[in-house]
Amino acid sequence: MRTQTVIDVYVFQSRETVRAVLDRFNRLDRQIGLVVDENGRLVGTVTDGDVRRGFLNNMTLDDPISTCATPDPFVIIADDEIPETAYQYPFIPAVDEEFRPVSILFPKEQDTPVSDCLVMAGGHGTRMGELTRNLPKPLLPLGDKPILEHILLGLEEAGHRRIFLSTHYLADRIREFSAQRRGPAELHLVHENAKLGTAGAIGLLPDTVTTPLLVLNGDVVTQVDFRAMRDFHDRLTYDATIAVARHEIEIPYGVVRHSADGLFTQIDEKPKVSHFVSAGIYMLGASVLSLVPRNTTIDMPELLNTACKQNLRIGVFPIHEYWRDVGRQSDLQNLHEDYDLPSPDKPTA
Repeated sequence: MRTQTVIDVYVFQSRETVRAVLDRFNRLDRQIGLVVDENGRLVGTVTDGDVRRGFLNNMTLDDPISTCATPDPFVIIADDEIPETAYQYPFIPAVDEEFRPVSILFPKEQDTPVSDCLVMAGGHGTRMGELTRNLPKPLLPLGDKPILEHILLGLEEAGHRRIFLSTHYLADRIREFSAQRRGPAELHLVHENAKLGTAGAIGLLPDTVTTPLLVLNGDVVTQVDFRAMRDFHDRLTYDATIAVARHEIEIPYGVVRHSADGLFTQIDEKPKVSHFVSAGIYMLGASVLSLVPRNTTIDMPELLNTACKQNLRIGVFPIHEYWRDVGRQSDLQNLHEDYDLPSPDKPTA
């Protein structure tokens, strides 16, 4: 049992916004918090997972953190004997007689295991035009490194040490990059002789692959916390977890609302419609991987829909970190602007 006594950084006022809490989470070694009222009394706890589940329930960044906090958490009185039941919790607030938190107890060290990873790097990238005529999209430069290098660095930072790269289009270029790269992770190439879709390469992996398998597209640039995604997947005992990003569309017209009998009720001027979209990042358990046939074309939506029809548990993991899918030239341009880099289609002065 480890005790954290300097806890100010983990204490949040119930009225603080989700945005402010996430900003502080990014600077903490553990994404947890104790939520207190205006008198400093504990009213709840909050974790990274609580925040992500809150987003699934239409919580916004400007809502108070109390919106997603867990009320009436298990606590102990400071200096009291710790009951055996405490060891089932990842952390326990210790409070004084006035219910003000004084320390945090960690019954056991949480070391999220890391399994294997597959990066889908074999696509043609046809929507990128001339940029991918002689270079596969994952190797397009972002600053002084290709997109794929940014992806690999993020995976290595999360602890991944065995990474598979699926290849097809201009596979020799990926093979050359892999042979020259030096990093803590071992890179293993699996080649699609014919295009196998967005999930078919899974069927080419060796039987020694550990699960859940992290799968991500080779054109996704993100700062998502892969360890948090694994923890989310494990804690909720999902067979698969889909990372999702919020995508907002503004309808450029006044939308007319009406009753069932055709009478006008109201008009909304240029409303915004928001949806969660697949972020191209998946955590797949053994039961889902077993549904992928060898040397057969299959796309990820088909695989996940099949798993759902078989009553496997598939969770949704909202991303609140930076994420961008590089599908078109405009996406690459926006990516460079996000990173404050020169335009990819203009020479550096």
